[in-house]
Amino acid sequence: MRNVIMNFRPWSLSAFLAAVFAIVLAASVQEMFQVLGAKLYFATFFPAVLFASLLAGAPAGVFATLLAIPMVWWAFMPPHFQFQTLTADDYHRFAMFALGCALAISFANLFREAVILFRR
Repeated sequence: MRNVIMNFRPWSLSAFLAAVFAIVLAASVQEMFQVLGAKLYFATFFPAVLFASLLAGAPAGVFATLLAIPMVWWAFMPPHFQFQTLTADDYHRFAMFALGCALAISFANLFREAVILFRR
């Protein structure tokens, strides 16, 4: 895991492509959950943001978070594939997702910094 983490530099194109890949994978898994009847809008996106943050740094994690919110709004909240007016509950979901992602990104960043310190 240590060697993979250090291969991606924050703010690089490969880091942002890793974030896009993580979000696309999370959306695919979320679609499978939705077909089975689960309405957990952000369930698969938390691990995707954590993965992007660990793999490619905090900028990629923030980018993944910013990609996930409109994707969930457009593709997984009814009516599907339309942007509709959000309710108070929807705003609350987005805020809780953003808070959880901020914590995951900061912990992943601390982990990356600790790995760099231990390598020295």
